[in-house]
Amino acid sequence: MITKHPVLYTVLAVIALSAVCMALFTMSSKSSAEDQFNQNVQTSDIQNSNKSVVHLYFSDKNNSFLTAEERALLHSDNPAEFGKIIIEALIDGPRKGLMRTIPTGTTLKALYVTRDGIAYVDISNTIKNSHPGGIRSELFTIFSIVNSLILNIPKLDAVKILIGGNESMTLAGHIDLRFPFKANMLLIR
Repeated sequence: MITKHPVLYTVLAVIALSAVCMALFTMSSKSSAEDQFNQNVQTSDIQNSNKSVVHLYFSDKNNSFLTAEERALLHSDNPAEFGKIIIEALIDGPRKGLMRTIPTGTTLKALYVTRDGIAYVDISNTIKNSHPGGIRSELFTIFSIVNSLILNIPKLDAVKILIGGNESMTLAGHIDLRFPFKANMLLIR
């Protein structure tokens, strides 16, 4: 009987060690499975996201008016997220022979939407520092942003433009930026 106890203890130790190893493996597998599930959900969300046809407003070649360029962009039900997508597309510039309204190198720092439908668009200082100037160019820069957001996102009523995280009196010396803007259909052809 004395000789059986060491064997029994060895068998019990092997079983206990196996149980611990299986528990660790199961926890690791479960964590990996959860990570894979979360990745699949995120990928599925992106793949299942609807694309919407939006109208981005750029200047015509003569800088006489704004004209819409249709683009299919990922659509988000969140107005701030959809607004970011629209502004990034505006910053990238036109694709069909129109003129850009936002200087190259400009970046979107943030975009917030309030409950009362005002979008606060914070754009890098490049928009001001690299702007070509002139009242018409300034007008087209502002209203390409404003019209592209308001006319594509029904929940928005007005747009307030911030530069470098701060309020700015003007973009290029002509148009007062201290107050939110409504869409301006008179500039569109």
